[in-house]
Amino acid sequence: MRTRNYDKYPATHVEGRVFRGWREVANMLAECGQKPVALDCYTGVLEDELLDGLDGAFSHIVRTYTLMKPQNQILEMTRRFMTDDVLFGFVSPFCLEEFFDAEKLEQARETLRRAGKETLVVGPGAVLVAPDATLVYADMARWEIQQRFRRHQVCGLGVDNRQDPVSIQYKRGYFIDWRVLDKYKDTLFGKVQWWLDTNAPGDPKLISGETFREGLRNTVRGPFRVVPFFDPAPWGGQWMKDVCGLDPEVPNYGWCFDCVPEENSLLLEVEGVNFELPSQDLVLCHSRELLGGPVQARFGKDFPIRFDFLDTIGGGNLSLQVHPTAQFIRENFGMSYTQDESYYILDAAPGAVVYLGVKDGVDKDAMLEDLRAAQRGELVFDAEKYVNKLPATKHDHYLIPGGTIHCSGAGCLTLEISATPNLFTFKLWDWQRLGLDGKPRPINVERGSKVIQWERDTRYVKEHLANHFEKTAAGEGWDETRTGLHPYEFIETRRTRFSVPVTFRTGDSVQVLNLVEGEEAVVESPKGLFPPFVVHYAETFIIPASVGEYTIRPHGEAEGKSCKVIRAFIRFNA
Repeated sequence: MRTRNYDKYPATHVEGRVFRGWREVANMLAECGQKPVALDCYTGVLEDELLDGLDGAFSHIVRTYTLMKPQNQILEMTRRFMTDDVLFGFVSPFCLEEFFDAEKLEQARETLRRAGKETLVVGPGAVLVAPDATLVYADMARWEIQQRFRRHQVCGLGVDNRQDPVSIQYKRGYFIDWRVLDKYKDTLFGKVQWWLDTNAPGDPKLISGETFREGLRNTVRGPFRVVPFFDPAPWGGQWMKDVCGLDPEVPNYGWCFDCVPEENSLLLEVEGVNFELPSQDLVLCHSRELLGGPVQARFGKDFPIRFDFLDTIGGGNLSLQVHPTAQFIRENFGMSYTQDESYYILDAAPGAVVYLGVKDGVDKDAMLEDLRAAQRGELVFDAEKYVNKLPATKHDHYLIPGGTIHCSGAGCLTLEISATPNLFTFKLWDWQRLGLDGKPRPINVERGSKVIQWERDTRYVKEHLANHFEKTAAGEGWDETRTGLHPYEFIETRRTRFSVPVTFRTGDSVQVLNLVEGEEAVVESPKGLFPPFVVHYAETFIIPASVGEYTIRPHGEAEGKSCKVIRAFIRFNA
């Protein structure tokens, strides 16, 4: 039995003060001077909890939702971007001001000009109402928002959609609310005087704007990890329970999102207390230092590399699926790039498999008709008749450019390395299985039929997608292998084996790594630009482009032993 050392709560230390609990928070905000307080909020914040916690600190309260357009107008304004689809919408271009009634907003501003310091404006857009007030921002990580969607306890931007299906709530967040509020929040980072963390209900934490900004600066100066989150799945397995130290009473865990910065959290450790914020804040505030100039020029303030785990050891097959091509996702959903991906097999049980590409000579019309008949419940789709079934062993790497039929089969712990559009999976067949809610999961045969690249057959898979390893460099005690990705994909991956210190350079790209073999390693700066950073088996970590040169060597119990990392970065000839 190996020692569990996977860190589920990585944090960056920052000097400063933290005020914890509603009494301390209320006292601090009540002492903000001779101005009203604008308590601006991300969607998902429980505003009623804020008001209960601050009860008595302010004599006059304005809630921004009362100044917004009527719900029916907002629904009509956003209808085109929500679409009628159960899962997919279209990326919206709105600004937050468009959700407000202009006349009500101006009247509130006029009233606030005459208000005293006992006035609190609370809700999204509070600073639009009170631009000269003391600005406090209550932030919220998207993963916590999703938990609140599941409990039907939070509203969308200007709409009460709490009773909508979770998929519809998520769709409104993904295509509308989060884009609007990230664009708005990006204008506030230098102005916010206090940041409020209410991710854990009943346990608020308040830090100053300067402590917050210094925490982000500390984070982007060296290697860091985002806070992983774990979720069960209809096909979920048992591997992560042991390796990551998860609750053994949960039936399974299918997902670990270990590097999805738009949804993960960051933790700042202040006076021994973990202050939680969305890791997207770091991307917004420090995109150039984090991503690198050329990557920022290409992707803007989007973090383009995603790492996550798919655990089917002791579980079942994922759905047979396909991701859209770049043209399809741009024309139909407004996304600028697609979910190209790959499966790196971190671990595998005997008999594990991966499904990848269609078989040579497949009759595409017959296959599509069988998929449609299976969707209607008329037959059981024979996946092995049409799709290649490949053995999966530890450290295999399978490449999956958009348009390639695929799924991880049972018995795999898959490190999925992909581009970050994380919603656009067209399920073709789900093995006669229900979702965790007891209902069939949405199947998208018709959309899938429009993007399947039929030339990616058995021969193509063997020649271009399955375990195409190329030794690129070696020295005493180390070697490096190029493992992908496909020429159509913009991510490059290299696997390095080392028992001695090895040196890497970021060049012009952020790098994302995972320690895929070995108990522990340490990342160091030859110039002492950041403190030594220890990583453990299966942990994903991020190296900002601005770091430049860094080294990795075995550490602790692994010292003198062989370790391996898989490293992903953006290549510029793709």
